[in-house]
Amino acid sequence: MKSEKTSPFRPIRTEKKGRILTIIIARPEVRNAIDSEAAEMLSDAFQAFEADPECHVAVLCGSGGHFCAGGDLSAMVAEGANPIREKGDGPLGISRLSLSKPVIAAISGYAVAGGLELALFCDIRIAEESSIFGFFNRRWGLPLCNGSSVRLPRIIGHGRAMDMILTGRAVAAGEALSYGLVTRIVEDGTVREEAEKLAEEIAGFPAEGMRCDRHNAISQFTMGMDEALEHELSNAAEVFDNENALKGAREFVEGKGRHGAFGG
Repeated sequence: MKSEKTSPFRPIRTEKKGRILTIIIARPEVRNAIDSEAAEMLSDAFQAFEADPECHVAVLCGSGGHFCAGGDLSAMVAEGANPIREKGDGPLGISRLSLSKPVIAAISGYAVAGGLELALFCDIRIAEESSIFGFFNRRWGLPLCNGSSVRLPRIIGHGRAMDMILTGRAVAAGEALSYGLVTRIVEDGTVREEAEKLAEEIAGFPAEGMRCDRHNAISQFTMGMDEALEHELSNAAEVFDNENALKGAREFVEGKGRHGAFGG
């Protein structure tokens, strides 16, 4: 039976169910825009996820029908502060974090400006049919500062990324799917449930091999082909030396997982 633990703090809440940690942005009155307090709590939540050996996959979602409308500009103006620091957390808390575990974005409503940047931080993005994406910060003259000018071209290609970055236009879920910006579209009102189902599926795989492949796919962007291939082989060799890899091979020989079957 799954255990569940809910943390009481706001404006970021967490709910743990078995091996899955769901992180919820809970500022629906401002479409989950992130102020400095929320950014700090978001960073704390993800660092706690990384440190928890019982948590294998995280889901990031928003409350009240929206994912995140970006940085809270009213809070920034009131504080009169430049949100960018050269070291430490990024303006939205997590843009500079490097995790060893996968994160799934469960997107509903608006994922715009910094909200889109939060979605790009995640490994997989699932969106509801009515979701809207875009760098709406373009109209206010505010630059991207949470990694999107780096991540978006790597995810959807340079040309399409430049179209989104330079125009700031709204992109509907169907177009986002065609770009590869999101990989699945689900009915409105179901995205968190669907994301948690996918998270549970991923969490069911042996962790060492899955995390090795994730790390290699991410780290190869800074390497040439020969270096990346050597890096992949070196990391894979460590996993093959692990008893869990041999256990999985023995199970296949014994008949499990044949013909693409999963789950025994």
